[in-house]
Amino acid sequence: MAEEKKFKRTLVTTALPYANGPVHIGHLAGVYVPADIYVRYLRSKGEDVLMIGGSDEHGVPITIRARKEGCTPQDVVDRYHSIIKKSFEDFGISMDIYSRTTSKTHAQVASDFFQTLYDKGEFVQKTTQQYYDEEAHQFLADRYIMGTCPHCGNDKAYGDQCEKCGTSLSALELINPHSTISGSKPVLKETTHWYLPLDKHEPWLRKWILDDHKEWRSNVYGQCKSWLDMGLQPRAVSRDLDWGIPVPVKGAEGKVLYVWFDAPIGYISNTKELRPDDWEKWWKDPESRLIHFIGKDNIVFHCIVFPAMLKAHGGYNLPDNVPANEFMNLEGDKISTSRNWAIWLHEYLQEFPGKQDVLRYVLTANAPETKDNDFTWADFQARNNNELVAILGNFVNRVVVLTHKYFEGKVPEAAGLLEIDQKAIEDFQAERKEVETLLDGFRFRDAQKEAMNMARIGNKYLADTEPWKLAKTDMARVGTILNIGLQIVANLSIVMEPFLPFSAEKMRSQLGIGKQQWEKLGDMAIMPAGHQIGKAELLFEKIDDSVVEAQLAKLAAIKKANEENEWKPEPIAETIDFSAFEKLDIRVGLVKDCQKMPKADKLLVFKIDDGLGGRTIISGIAKYYKPEDLIGKRVLFVANLAPRKLKGVESQGMILSAEDANGNLSVVMPSADVRPGCQVK
Repeated sequence: MAEEKKFKRTLVTTALPYANGPVHIGHLAGVYVPADIYVRYLRSKGEDVLMIGGSDEHGVPITIRARKEGCTPQDVVDRYHSIIKKSFEDFGISMDIYSRTTSKTHAQVASDFFQTLYDKGEFVQKTTQQYYDEEAHQFLADRYIMGTCPHCGNDKAYGDQCEKCGTSLSALELINPHSTISGSKPVLKETTHWYLPLDKHEPWLRKWILDDHKEWRSNVYGQCKSWLDMGLQPRAVSRDLDWGIPVPVKGAEGKVLYVWFDAPIGYISNTKELRPDDWEKWWKDPESRLIHFIGKDNIVFHCIVFPAMLKAHGGYNLPDNVPANEFMNLEGDKISTSRNWAIWLHEYLQEFPGKQDVLRYVLTANAPETKDNDFTWADFQARNNNELVAILGNFVNRVVVLTHKYFEGKVPEAAGLLEIDQKAIEDFQAERKEVETLLDGFRFRDAQKEAMNMARIGNKYLADTEPWKLAKTDMARVGTILNIGLQIVANLSIVMEPFLPFSAEKMRSQLGIGKQQWEKLGDMAIMPAGHQIGKAELLFEKIDDSVVEAQLAKLAAIKKANEENEWKPEPIAETIDFSAFEKLDIRVGLVKDCQKMPKADKLLVFKIDDGLGGRTIISGIAKYYKPEDLIGKRVLFVANLAPRKLKGVESQGMILSAEDANGNLSVVMPSADVRPGCQVK
């Protein structure tokens, strides 16, 4: 484990979202709210911290969007960069800079970075065969190639990954590949590129991650270990594309920096843009700490690839922590921009004006910190009504209202504390250390829960002391209770600032105080007696059933439209000779055992009785079946596929499944009791 070290400053980076569409709640939950919580916490402690963000504006997704919309890539990124930036600002994501990878600063920094590695001999130059579209007259990026997955049979697999079974692919593995630009069958053509030899960096990466950073989140550590155990391979840093930063060496005409190489350098260029005179101290001073906030799909790039780039360059700090989150689903289904299955941030604010903190709170309460989690509108309503309104909002409102009612809005004197007062204060103060420990450990979900417990302590104290009853006989006692209550509200404005910044500001406004530093948390004399507080204002309001029903109806309409309008049977594949079909050996197998593949949510591992001694087959159908439901069933499988290793396990065939209109898979099973090993004719 890395030795505990005190740093002078912290540089926080947030994943660069692709500027080919707006941002949704998955982005907010996965990266930007946790990063903002952490940065606001550090700022409140008076620490030196920068939060760096920006749009990723190069790469194939941008060109695909531009082609669909009939405009230039620059038009696309200009439009969506503005939308994304405003969404983050509207939700209080307090970045010090939100720039872009099409800036002049970035182009220079990325070009210089490549040149330095090139001059040091850190790249390997290789000539390989890649797919080329003869009609479009261009080499095809992986995402411009589509074909049939050799593992699950999905005929919409891309050249880099099958989104049905989750398997990483190379374009050369696809069956019947075609260009998504022209629809034609691509040909193989030689092209030369530069590669970062990750295998050369594997020894130090293994020690640095597996030995020195065992404190990293289990999902991050586990994914890194899996990649290292499989063995790292050289990775291309250039691409045949006309959109991106040109490769700055002779003979590289028509080639740009591959987006995965280009994008993380954006953290450096954006820091330089913000702090042109002292940016290097944030990246190179050993007393500076680097923290990456990302989603799980970027773990390898930020924990293995980017550190290898930084190490190869020399002089840069490596990340101290990468608290990556898993994915946030929506109503039990994976968020999908192509299917419009998402809650878009700009639309949320139109329908829930002024309720940024409600969404921030719910997303943090369900944060997918080590596993995927689910957002539901029912939970959104329940947490708002039962926690924000009934606990935090109720306590603050009652204290402020009672102070105006009995003391004309002036903080009363506190004298003669009783045991019940002391206990409430001690319980409240004891929570500070717990919240700090959780925030320092990047456990934001639990930290917010403990912060809300501080509001519960205040609520309980008010309910137990009942100052409204004492007002008839003992106003001095009422004054003491409300003084303590007001000091707790002032403290809540401190502890809630990282989580609920808009509500914390409302609390300060009602109390007539400025922003307080973290060191004041637990101080029960923030406001002196006689201090005039402001008017009471509800922090939160109840959300009615009708509001939730409207949102669910909206999602139901989206799902129905997807089912009715988007699905149609796929065209019949090109005609083949009967002899080609005869090469497929499809057989009946009996499922003897079926288990989930560890650390692979989509995969099931089958032990098949094939009549010939048995075999293991891996299939990406875990979403659609429980393993125990398949044991004892007869299935059809392709018996003569070349074996392939997945997650270290060799798969010896492919189980046949049919896909319905909703994308669900059903295993093909014979209707009769056919013996294992029988062939399908």
